Amino acid sequence: MKRLADLLGAVVALIGLTPLMIVVALIVRRSLGRPILFGQVRTGRDGQPFRLLKFRTMTDARSDTGELRSDAERMTTTGRWLRASSLDELPGLWNVIRGDMSLIGPRPLPVEYLPRYSSLEARRHELRPGITGWAQVNGRNEVDWDRRLAMDVWYVDHRSLLLDLRILAKTVVAVVTRKGVSGPGTETMTELRPELSNHLEGSGT
Repeated sequence: MKRLADLLGAVVALIGLTPLMIVVALIVRRSLGRPILFGQVRTGRDGQPFRLLKFRTMTDARSDTGELRSDAERMTTTGRWLRASSLDELPGLWNVIRGDMSLIGPRPLPVEYLPRYSSLEARRHELRPGITGWAQVNGRNEVDWDRRLAMDVWYVDHRSLLLDLRILAKTVVAVVTRKGVSGPGTETMTELRPELSNHLEGSGT
């Protein structure tokens, strides 16, 4: 039933929002050039990777050594507006139609985070990731990682139609108020346990 609701909801939303998406695409094209869409490999259900689609919000500016500059340096005024209004998330409806995502579920995170979860936190992958979710309407990127992942697991254990409707209602409020778009000290979200990344690389894991 959830998959059917996701499919119907995404198709209706995509059809209804197509004019808005065309306008946003034109704005991105004029402000940032091509490509208009940004794709990044994220972790889906059962830990399977998929390519998440979003409207592009940052430039490809690089340092003298060829490395990408920080999010803050690459984020444009248009990008900040798209992120604050959540309009950059609209192409994710195609991911829902494809079956990569659900309308509601734990937020899909980068695949390189997979070794950094505890066994309990990894249960967030028992469901399809969502465009919005319990953690997104309860602090979004302002909430620290431990609490955010705990909320993801809580949703896995307590998911229901009533809870999903509640999350949808709170999503509207979150989008209007634009609260929690950025993490502390960053334009996007802080990295999950970077110290574990350094440890795993150093150990050859």
